[in-house]
Amino acid sequence: MLAEVAEGLALPQKELPPKFFYDQRGSELFEAITRLPEYYQTRTERALLESWMPELIARLGTRTLVELGAGNAEKSRIILDAMRAAGTAELYVPIDVSATFLGQTATRLRREYPRLLVEPVVADIAEELRLPRRPPSPALIAFIGGTIGNFYPTAAIRLLARVRATLAADDRFLMGVDLRKDPARIEAAYNDAQGVTAEFNRNMLRVLNYELGADFDPAGFDHWAFYDRTAHWIEMHLVARSAQQVTIPGVDVIQFARGETLRTEISAKYDEASVGELFRAAGLRLEAWRTDADHLFALVVGSPA
Repeated sequence: MLAEVAEGLALPQKELPPKFFYDQRGSELFEAITRLPEYYQTRTERALLESWMPELIARLGTRTLVELGAGNAEKSRIILDAMRAAGTAELYVPIDVSATFLGQTATRLRREYPRLLVEPVVADIAEELRLPRRPPSPALIAFIGGTIGNFYPTAAIRLLARVRATLAADDRFLMGVDLRKDPARIEAAYNDAQGVTAEFNRNMLRVLNYELGADFDPAGFDHWAFYDRTAHWIEMHLVARSAQQVTIPGVDVIQFARGETLRTEISAKYDEASVGELFRAAGLRLEAWRTDADHLFALVVGSPA
C-alpha cells in the first residue's frame, strides 16, 4: 500500500485508486450514496435485476454466484433469490477489498440462506482474481454497480481478461454499466445536495491517515467532480484549499499548492458499441444487453469467445 501511495502522490497529476475510499466508514458512506435521489444508478440497476434475473438464472441453471466488489450484497440477494427459486443455489463467493464489511455481509447471508455455502474472499480485484476453489458450474461471475467504470480502459481489459480466464464453457459474466447520457444528469449524481459524496471522497484521506500514519487534514480539501465529454468519464478530485505539507512515514514530504488536486476516481460511461469493444479485447462475447426505458443503465451478459 505504501509504495502504491508514494507512486501516485509523486505523479504530476497526483492520483490514487478508489479502493482507498474504503474502510468501514467508507463502505457505509457509499451505501448511503446509493440511496440518494441524485444517484440513479443503483435503483435503475436494481429494477433491471428484479425484472431479468428470474428468467436469466432459470435459463442458465446457475449454481454458483461469484461477485466482484460485493459490498453489502444488497443487489446480490436478487440474484441469490432467483437461484434459490430455480432450485440451483449452491455457492456464493463474495469478493471485496474491505475485510470487515465483507465478514459482516457473509454472516448475514449465512443466516438468510442457510442452505447456501458462502465463501468470502478478501482481495483487490484490480490486482488479482483468486477463487478459493473451482466453483460448481454453471457459475455466474457478476460485476455489477457500474464499477467497471472505475478502471481506465487498459486496466478494464486486464480485469475482464482475468474474468475470461476463470470461465468454463457454460459459465457466464454479468456486468452493470452506467450509460452515456446528458452530462448534467451524470454530474448531479456525483455532486449531491447533501454532501455525502464529498464526505466519501474525503474519506480517502482518513483511510490514509489511519493505515499509513499520514497527517492529511480532510477539512483542508474540497470535493470536485466533473464530466469529461471527450473521455466519457466522471473525474473526482480533492482540491487543496490552501498550500499544504503532508507527511507520511516512509515517504518524502508531500507538497500541495493551493488549488492543486488529487484525483481519486474516474467513472467511465459506456454504450453498447464500447462495451462490445471492451469484451472483444478481453476474449469475451457480448451475448445479451438489457437496459431501462430511459437508457440510463445497462446489464450485459458475456460468454467465452
